[in-house]
Amino acid sequence: QVQLVESGGGLVQFGGSLRLSCAASGFTLDYYAIGWFRQAPGKEREGVACISASNGGTNYADSVKGRFTISRDNAKKTVYLQMNSLKPEDTAVYYCAAESNRAPPLIACHVGMDYWGKGTLVTVSS
Repeated sequence: QVQLVESGGGLVQFGGSLRLSCAASGFTLDYYAIGWFRQAPGKEREGVACISASNGGTNYADSVKGRFTISRDNAKKTVYLQMNSLKPEDTAVYYCAAESNRAPPLIACHVGMDYWGKGTLVTVSS
């Protein structure tokens, strides 16, 4: 049974940091591209970061470049999203998603990915 469980969300002040974790089970993480997405109230879900299965290449939304870092530990079956210099506009529910593909990170992650977690809430106060 494929399962993705996010953790690490919470309330943080403007300029603070959080590290989100996405724990995978039921499949071999090595073969899967993993994406982090977020959805703010009243807005559509958007891609934040992607890490490919092929070579661990990464891609980021322009709004988070230089502030967020995605990484993976296949042995621990966990993908991380380190978020620094957080802003109120980063407030959202953050989801991780997985799909078995060998695509480059620019196209490996998308809102139609096969497996999704239930999300973790990140709130950034001003």
